[in-house]
Amino acid sequence: LLSGRKTAGSSNMEDCVSLFQQQLFLISENLVTEDVAALKFLCSDLLHLRKLEGVKSALDIFKLLMAQAYLNEEDTFLLAELLYRIKCHSLLEKLGYTKEKVQEHLHERGRVSPYRQMLYELSENITNEMLKEIIFLLQNRLPKRWITLSALDLLILLEKQGLLTKDNVEILEEVFVSVSPDLLETINCYKKEKGEKFVPCLCHKNIYNKNNQKTFRIDPLNMTMLSCQYPERNYSFQRNSISNTKSFFFSFLQNMTSYKMDGPHRGFCLIINNVNFNSSQRKGSCKDAEQLERVFTWLGLDVRTYPDLSSGDIINLMQTWQHVQDHKDRNCFICCILSHGESGAICGTDEELVSIRKIMSHFTAKQCPQLAAKPKLFFIQACQGKNIHRPVYVDTDAQTPALSSMQERSSLFESIPEEADFLLGMATVDGYVSFRHIEEGTWYIQALCSKLQLLVPRGEDILSILTEVNKDVAGRVSPSGTKKQMPQPAYTLRKKFIFPIPRDPPPS
Repeated sequence: LLSGRKTAGSSNMEDCVSLFQQQLFLISENLVTEDVAALKFLCSDLLHLRKLEGVKSALDIFKLLMAQAYLNEEDTFLLAELLYRIKCHSLLEKLGYTKEKVQEHLHERGRVSPYRQMLYELSENITNEMLKEIIFLLQNRLPKRWITLSALDLLILLEKQGLLTKDNVEILEEVFVSVSPDLLETINCYKKEKGEKFVPCLCHKNIYNKNNQKTFRIDPLNMTMLSCQYPERNYSFQRNSISNTKSFFFSFLQNMTSYKMDGPHRGFCLIINNVNFNSSQRKGSCKDAEQLERVFTWLGLDVRTYPDLSSGDIINLMQTWQHVQDHKDRNCFICCILSHGESGAICGTDEELVSIRKIMSHFTAKQCPQLAAKPKLFFIQACQGKNIHRPVYVDTDAQTPALSSMQERSSLFESIPEEADFLLGMATVDGYVSFRHIEEGTWYIQALCSKLQLLVPRGEDILSILTEVNKDVAGRVSPSGTKKQMPQPAYTLRKKFIFPIPRDPPPS
């Protein structure tokens, strides 16, 4: 190469580089302005800010990363991580990655700092209304002629002014206390990871209470709690209070790793029960709806049941609940849909398909800010594949032959909005039917209700409960002995979801 002669090896290298550059170009072509802004922000700890200010496109960022040896044809993981962080998962395949493969290697190879991840996650959950409120609260600290463009722009400005650093996030805590207390959980997780807020069991460490009013330390030898902030006062417990201290200690740990579920109102639970279609009836579905209503009422939710909704009615209902202001005072949101279905969709009673992703997308942080950072659970009882021959007492929730089929099957994870705090529980895996007894209801819903009643009083989290539901349903067979079913949950939950133990005994 130095002498100007092209060898076979150099030709192959040029072809390889050309292919690599083509991959980068295709990725760049699929990234919009907001994506480029997100990439710039996530790279601001890796690249010089002055150079990032001149970035106009994703290709400009790729060039800067290549110049700093962060990106080359042999190692594209940083770019894969960035695409994963901004939730452009479909572009990962152009680099030979999948979402799951990136997740597997993030712990070892991830380059985006926890601080940058935390800020980006906050920006994704800040709605336009929240942004206006934040700017109002910070008006005395911001330049008077500063033009607000986005939450990311605000965070960048705060960093430039030195008001926000990886070691000082107090300004964010101040505004979120008023604007969106739920987002404080994201900051707390970051501080815990940095070591500023944690409760290890094997040594003395500082911890903070909910209001950051006092600092304590745990003595692992006798489980006593000593005040560090006010050493002149005696806050230590006697040894006969060890059991109470342990109770506090483990309760604190649970609060650090579980969603807040101790509010005065648990949340709303919607049940859509489609029974009467133009060409069929889903006999046995009312049994499911009644059982769901009893169980979720027992769990403290405000249950609303909606029978026989068309595809348009379902969308209108989601739009109505999307704007309900009472979500702000609730801990969670649950929606159960009982209907026919196909891959990635459920049917209205007019036999028109509604995408599951479209249904769930009404409750993202930006579309429904009252539920931002709160768990949103969806349980779908519907087939996700073609009809099968039905035994005498066992019916299926497959779509009727008159309905048009969807040409492509979708992955279950593609049905979930690409942001945190969602759970989707499906009665069956993609492409397969689910079973419904015409008198006793569906295998999945009956197992779900049974396991909730059994395991919630034991303090089990929702994923552990759904694992038991899988085991229950997988062990069942149709009367003919030839047909089985396998449920499948998918989730983007960030913490454990644990229902508080009800005072009353289970309804059945």
